[in-house]
Amino acid sequence: MTLAAATNEHLANISNVLVYSAMAVYTLAFFAYIAEWLFGSRSKVARTAAALTAEPKAATAPAVTVKTAGGTAVLERPKVTVRSAAGSRDVPDGPGAHGGDAQGDLYGRIAISLTVLAFLVEFAGVLTRALSVQRAPWGNMYEFNITFSTVAVGVYLGLLALKKNVRWLGLFLITTVLLDLGLAVTVLYTASDQLVPALHSYWLYIHVSTAIFCGATFYVGAVATIMYLFKDSYESKLATGGKPGAFARSVLERMPSSASLDKFSYRINAAVFPLWTFTIIAGAIWAGDAWGRYWGWDPKETWSFITWVAYACYLHARATAGWKGRKAAYLALLAFACWLFNYYGVNLFVTGKHSYAGV
Repeated sequence: MTLAAATNEHLANISNVLVYSAMAVYTLAFFAYIAEWLFGSRSKVARTAAALTAEPKAATAPAVTVKTAGGTAVLERPKVTVRSAAGSRDVPDGPGAHGGDAQGDLYGRIAISLTVLAFLVEFAGVLTRALSVQRAPWGNMYEFNITFSTVAVGVYLGLLALKKNVRWLGLFLITTVLLDLGLAVTVLYTASDQLVPALHSYWLYIHVSTAIFCGATFYVGAVATIMYLFKDSYESKLATGGKPGAFARSVLERMPSSASLDKFSYRINAAVFPLWTFTIIAGAIWAGDAWGRYWGWDPKETWSFITWVAYACYLHARATAGWKGRKAAYLALLAFACWLFNYYGVNLFVTGKHSYAGV
């Protein structure tokens, strides 16, 4: 074995150790997020959800008042409150997972600190994997998975740094990141190796990096959409006099309002959709360089286009008054399901020109 080969193997081993170390720190962060939610559940600071989700009475025209001044009758203009959107509710955001409890807030801050540490360790693992193969670490599903989870956590931390109300996302994100990394190191693991000639292109850095970022951002939007559906059902039940269970009240009353979750998921998906469009265009240009044709309806190309159409339908639905709310949310989840199948389903079960990535 040459010195260069030995060095690359050593770097690959270091990368594996760093990924496992990141999983350990993510596990600690997971328990800290759990503690935040548990201590927050006992807090008395959280709002009384039923009172805040009470639907305002329908606006009705008040009786006209007549004033007499010097024999002249003056009709006062009736004051009618007009709601901004049909079916919307004036519900404020919840206090967060800590529920206003000081100890819960402390555990939440510890969880975020552990998440930052795990992100840095995992990023180092991805970097050493790249150094071990002397290329971008996106040549197979294992490398894509560890990079994807790193970027997803990076998006979450970036939103926190921008002072966005997304701390509630931590528990759900870290849970799925642990599942993703567990799948990567057990089922999808592939030893470091060189790429096939078709992948030796600068388009690898452009096309695959944007695909990973888009997927990670779409994932954040999908989680917000799922939580919107739960919160919307919760608010609807309260508004109609229903009584949700104790667990639902404890969790959902601390979440942002359904309107905030809906707006957040829409903005996330709308912001990244142009980049997904660029990803497909970049892939077509790369295909022209590598295979001599820009588009051939390969399974990966086909499902990338289907995903694009699904998100385009969602964005169009959100811009159409009759398809806002739950109907549009279902479309968003369908679009993300298309993205998931495009990655896992096509790579594992369908043979095509993109099958060289392997598992």
